[in-house]
Amino acid sequence: MLEFLHHVEIRPDVMMGKPCFTGTRIPVYLILQKLAAGESADEILTAYPQLRAEHVRAALEYAAQLATEEIVLTT
Repeated sequence: MLEFLHHVEIRPDVMMGKPCFTGTRIPVYLILQKLAAGESADEILTAYPQLRAEHVRAALEYAAQLATEEIVLTT
């Protein structure tokens, strides 16, 4: 568990400090919104070729952790 920590980072200079996938400007919430809207992981990965399947899983794990407890990511 907490494997998402390898794929998610918060940097104040990127996307106003929103959690993004490491080394990208793609916010985690965007991928969660796309999944909630019914897009498949394959569709998301096609649209964002810099992401891999483990990023989609990391987004889901991040959301699950937020739903169970408060998570504080440091910069």
